[in-house]
Amino acid sequence: MDNPRVSIIIPAYNRYPLLTEAVESVRAQSFRDYELIVVDDGSDDETPRLRNDEDIRYLQIPHCGMPGAVRNRGVEAAQGEYIAFLDSDDLWLPEKLARQVPLLDAQPDVPLIHTREHWRRGAKTVSQKGQKHVREGNIFSDALWKCTIGPSTVLMRKAVFEELGGFDESLEVAEDYEFWLRVTSRYLVSYLDEALTVKRAGDWEQLSEKHGQIEGFRIEALFRLLEQDRLPRDCRHETRAMLQKKLRIWSAGAIKRGRDEDVRGFYDRLEGLNRSGE
Repeated sequence: MDNPRVSIIIPAYNRYPLLTEAVESVRAQSFRDYELIVVDDGSDDETPRLRNDEDIRYLQIPHCGMPGAVRNRGVEAAQGEYIAFLDSDDLWLPEKLARQVPLLDAQPDVPLIHTREHWRRGAKTVSQKGQKHVREGNIFSDALWKCTIGPSTVLMRKAVFEELGGFDESLEVAEDYEFWLRVTSRYLVSYLDEALTVKRAGDWEQLSEKHGQIEGFRIEALFRLLEQDRLPRDCRHETRAMLQKKLRIWSAGAIKRGRDEDVRGFYDRLEGLNRSGE
């Protein structure tokens, strides 16, 4: 479709059965003014079969294993005013885009709108009773503690994504956490309190589970935000305080796991921030 309103980007790597279900959830959208871009991160399963589907723009890249880089390649190819991400193991309900697009249209100063998620592990619903955080407006403080925006829930202005430089392509995990902090440090965000996105977990490999924990990656993300001057000045003090808090908690467990060298490396970097007056 020429000049679609929305460009939908699905990053994919060796999840063909799940990927086809994600694609079908896009095809089931009541909102039709979109293009669907599947970015294949060098899969060696059946994923390349999608190049034969006329309603899919299939892009294959050499395998890198970096989800931010894969999503960025999709945005570079996107022709829409808005972009939406859908992970290959997640699903959308049919009204997802139809509900989000007019709400974002009505808020020209807002860069993105995200939705509530329905969490599933296999056939079971996963409770979210403990998930209490601010989701709309100024959510930077809450987003510092954990990733409060799920990539598959987002509809975003492409111009803002490009303005902020997209996802950090060198972070294997927590690249979304890092990027949403750059967004929420500068903008208010909008939220649709409807579970229009299904976040699935199962017996397939997920990067967050591959490494056993993700807090070390969040700490790395916070260091980069400060070291590379990626945040407005008024957000840096709070970011540094959160970095120190996370580092204290993570270090205790890391030392027990024999990761003393990693702990020393982080504290050396923290000392470097101290010396620089950051």
